[in-house]
Amino acid sequence: MKDCNQCGKCCLLYGGGGLSASNSEIDWWEINRPEIFEHVGDGKIWISPVTGKQMARCPWLRKLPKQKKYICRIYYDRPEECKHYPVTINQMVRDQCEMLEERDLQNPKKAQRTLDNIMADSRPPVSR
Repeated sequence: MKDCNQCGKCCLLYGGGGLSASNSEIDWWEINRPEIFEHVGDGKIWISPVTGKQMARCPWLRKLPKQKKYICRIYYDRPEECKHYPVTINQMVRDQCEMLEERDLQNPKKAQRTLDNIMADSRPPVSR
């Protein structure tokens, strides 16, 4: 499995209404990161503070100039769902994650163990 190359596919796929945040995350943003909280409406995230409608993509995702890389402007305060991604090899395949290598596809159980080790500090373990 390759290191993440910041292709942004995960954020582009899930950033437009495909994510949620817990009440505690939203409460924390309200107190500590009001600029993030401005993009919350009725418990949903990435709502336009101007129109009140779901945004097409995460407002915190930025493409680096002249590169095929993206950065998250709220990386350390992003929702838990973002921190936990990717969870499974199947999810990575479905999302065409560029971290996957051919050998991962040939041995998905081993690849899942590798992924679990890589993500151990970012998310709870996958229950099987």
